[in-house]
This record gives sequence, structure tokens and C-alpha cells, in this order.
Amino acid sequence: MHPAPRAPRRAVAAVTVALLATAVGCAPQPEEKASAAPSGSAAKSCAKGSLATRTAGKLTIATDEPAYEPWFKDDKPANGKGFESAVAYAVAKRLGYDKSAVVWQSVPFNKAFAPGVKTFDFDINQVSISAERKNAVDFSSGYYDVRQAVIALKGGKAAAAKSIADLRKLKLGAQVGTTSLDYITDIVKPAQDAAVYAKNDQAKSALKNGQVDAIVTDLPTAFYITAAEVTNAKIVGQFENQTGTPEQFGLVLDKGSALTSCVSGAVDALRKDGTLARIEKQWLSDAVDAPVLK
Repeated sequence: MHPAPRAPRRAVAAVTVALLATAVGCAPQPEEKASAAPSGSAAKSCAKGSLATRTAGKLTIATDEPAYEPWFKDDKPANGKGFESAVAYAVAKRLGYDKSAVVWQSVPFNKAFAPGVKTFDFDINQVSISAERKNAVDFSSGYYDVRQAVIALKGGKAAAAKSIADLRKLKLGAQVGTTSLDYITDIVKPAQDAAVYAKNDQAKSALKNGQVDAIVTDLPTAFYITAAEVTNAKIVGQFENQTGTPEQFGLVLDKGSALTSCVSGAVDALRKDGTLARIEKQWLSDAVDAPVLK
């Protein structure tokens, strides 16, 4: 995820339709259910006029800053471009809010799912659904299935890795609070402690500067990084799903939010009518496959 150069978005960022269909990425912690059942109290009605939003007549949506590609375009969540921006507006439309009624808010990644009252109606920021996180917040049904991937500089020590065992002797890095970091500590279990960064930008800089041998991100972000940002890097491979069910990104809501069931219903409808698949194809396709690390 990164707001980066406009250049090769289509030829860049993400996963082929076939890969996406099986895919399972960048954010946060072990998942459990492919479609997380909403835990919020059901709203009596999901009609626009009856939704208990933060601001009457408006829908407040949050994401981190910067807003990275391919999830957003040009670091402008409100432009409707990029996978998550398009999904956010599609959900808003299902709930009865047109683009002019959507208000964007900047919320740091880790704060989005931390305990405490939220200032947004829902957050969209590659946050993986997990049982642990659901102790503090509600999640919508999953809107995207992801996998984690390893990025290394071409010709570097990690570039030739073919297996998880090959990664164990390397210095790996990832953003704090992410599933990417969990995969390093829980799946790879490297001999050296993982390098932990507040932002993906810092992880990428560490890779460029040789401070780490490789970094881990979600697969679409990995395709974008290697095609548009760190062009002397390559995707070493992707991890298999480790839980038996896909890792999914979900929209984050306040714990017990009356909006949870309505937002989940909107996501479910967008999946059923093919809207999510169309958005995915538009913004997260045109990429080659990545070898699986076992």
C-alpha cells in the first residue's frame, strides 16, 4: 500500500483474476472466518433515513494517511479510484448515500481497530478480520480475500529463496500490527527478530538501504511495490493460507455498532451481484502469478 507514482497501475498492482480467486494479504492478524458474521446489534432498518450515522445525512468513512496504491489512487480516497475507494463508495451507494454524502477521515491503521469509541461510521484500510480484533471492534463481512508475499531486491540474499526454510536465516521486516508481521513471527519463525516499522514506506526504505533482506506485505501491494516503486525488487513468493479459511479484509466499525448488520448486508449484496468481482478486476488485476513458498 502506497500512494506512489501514477505510472504502471494497470500493469502493476495485483493479482490475476485466477490468482485473486484463490488468493488469500497486508494487514493484520490471523483470521478465522471467511465471512465474519456481524457482531453489532441489528439496526431496525437499513434505509438511509434511519441509519444512526455519526452525522445525520452523511456517511463518515476512515482510512490511513497516506492512502496507498493499489487500494487508493494518488493518495486521494475521495476520488473513487483504487480498489478500496471504489468499494467504499459502492457500499455507501447500497446504504443510500451518494458520493456527495460521503465524508472521509484520516485514522492511523492501528488506531482503527484499537479499543475505544470510533469517530467514523466504518474504516476501510486492509484490516484483516481476526477473533482477537473482534474483541474491540465489529467487522463487516469480508470484502477481499488476500495472501501475504515476500519482496526482496534482485540479486540479494533473499531473492533466491524457494521455501519458508530458506527465509529463516534472513532479516525480514513488516509494518507493525499487520498479518504480514504475524506471518514472519508465526510461520517463518526466523532466527533473527523481525524488523518492525510504523509504515510500509519505512519498510520499503529499509529494503532499499539493505537494512533488511526482505519485507512482507499483502500480494497486491507487493505487485505494486515491485512494478512502480522499488523496481529493482522482485516478489520472491507468496504464502499459502495457514488457517483453513481465507484471510479477509473487513470494514471496521465501532464495537456493537447499530450499523454493522446494514454494512455487512451491503457487502454481501455487492459480492452476490458481482460488483466486488468487477471492482477487483478493474483495480487488482493484470499481474503475473507468484510462486508459493512452502
